[in-house]
Amino acid sequence: MSGVAVMGGQRQRLRDLGGAGGGGRRGDELKHSDGPWTRAAGGADALHTQLGPVKSELETAHEGVVAGTAGLEALTELGAVRESWQRRIEAARGECRSLAGNLRDVARAQGETNEAVRQSFAPVAARGGGQ
Repeated sequence: MSGVAVMGGQRQRLRDLGGAGGGGRRGDELKHSDGPWTRAAGGADALHTQLGPVKSELETAHEGVVAGTAGLEALTELGAVRESWQRRIEAARGECRSLAGNLRDVARAQGETNEAVRQSFAPVAARGGGQ
């Protein structure tokens, strides 16, 4: 493959797709940074950690409620609400843990893809076609 594409009846070379004047300018390359992905993963990890003690804090808070409301019908409903919140907190923690891993996987995959694309153009650059 010579890096030639036929578009609209005209032949174009890959190096011509970089901008006017052919060849493009240095620095106009698409670059990947894993920084935003890893920072987002760190944020998800932090949220997972911050939600950790919430379940026990909720249980402790409800212990006081139980002592002060013995015999009330609302106690059963309060228990159901507490259980619902505990499930939601655990689900949110699990989602944060999963999200952090997925964000790191994206950063890694993009880096690997960028490197594979760069290497695939190395033979063209070595023949002087990258200038």
